[in-house]
Amino acid sequence: MAHRIAVAGATGQVGREIIKTLAEREFPAADVSALASGRAVGGSISFGERNLSVGAVERHDWASTDLVFLAPGTTGPVTLARKAVAAGCVVIDVTGMSDPDAPVVVPEVNPGALAANPRIVASPVAGAILLSLVLHPLQALGGLVRIVATSLQPVSGAGKDAMDELFSQTRGVFVNDTATPEQFTKPIAFNLIPHVGGFGEGGLTDEEEAIAEDTSRLLGGVAVAATCVRVPVFIGQSLSVHASFDRPIDEAEAREAIRGAPGLTLLDRRDDGGYVTPLETVGEDPVFVSRLRVDPTGPNGIALWCAGDNLRKGGALNAVQIAEELARRGALRG
Repeated sequence: MAHRIAVAGATGQVGREIIKTLAEREFPAADVSALASGRAVGGSISFGERNLSVGAVERHDWASTDLVFLAPGTTGPVTLARKAVAAGCVVIDVTGMSDPDAPVVVPEVNPGALAANPRIVASPVAGAILLSLVLHPLQALGGLVRIVATSLQPVSGAGKDAMDELFSQTRGVFVNDTATPEQFTKPIAFNLIPHVGGFGEGGLTDEEEAIAEDTSRLLGGVAVAATCVRVPVFIGQSLSVHASFDRPIDEAEAREAIRGAPGLTLLDRRDDGGYVTPLETVGEDPVFVSRLRVDPTGPNGIALWCAGDNLRKGGALNAVQIAEELARRGALRG
């Protein structure tokens, strides 16, 4: 059965990647509408071997659509999601803004959350996708007690203008231009900024709260402490992770669990270059795991490094996999 698809926020980084991923994975689409607002309307986006004309999201007929992806940058996602659901659509929200009660889903981790055929499904933030994918197979070995993670986040997570700022500031360093921050609070070229999202009352940022909340929901309520750092990398998110379990887990069984888990690739040799870096994940579907070791500083601890393309599995691919699972369950009209 083929389905009528719309992608709102289609001209953003993740929106374009969703359209690309739908074509690559040959999702059964009877029609695909690329939607945006403002000056982006009227442009075109590649969908396989053809181009899609970008339509105005405000004028779209939701009754003519079965499935809607809300990509980051979507204007008014809460209102739009309500309109789409009222017209009979299923909404996959990649913005994290439309419905706080929607199930948060990573198909390799909790596909059962789709059993009730929800009308709105949330694809979590990239850091939570990576964390849950990596720790889910280890959770089967011993109950997770606590996760402490540092998320190193590329500028693509803040959009094209942020990527342009990194490029221009990097070039400016070599010609003695003064770096004037516009997209970030401080210069990003050759720098690290421990600030992603707005600060809340307790000192956590929005992104840190989102990673902690989404990961906890995905992994059954485990306590998560996250620190987010913006790094001078264009694409590719990495996390340094320390996890505690309710029983000892040795390194060999942890490695075996990760090797057998869907969506993961273990790349971990204890020699020069025997680990993955963000650059190597660009355009790749798996989340890569390296530097796996026992953490001797606390009881039952495992430490590891993981990295993945934040626009692929950390964004578009996870959303499309949710759509594939919904289609398999017969939850989409067509």
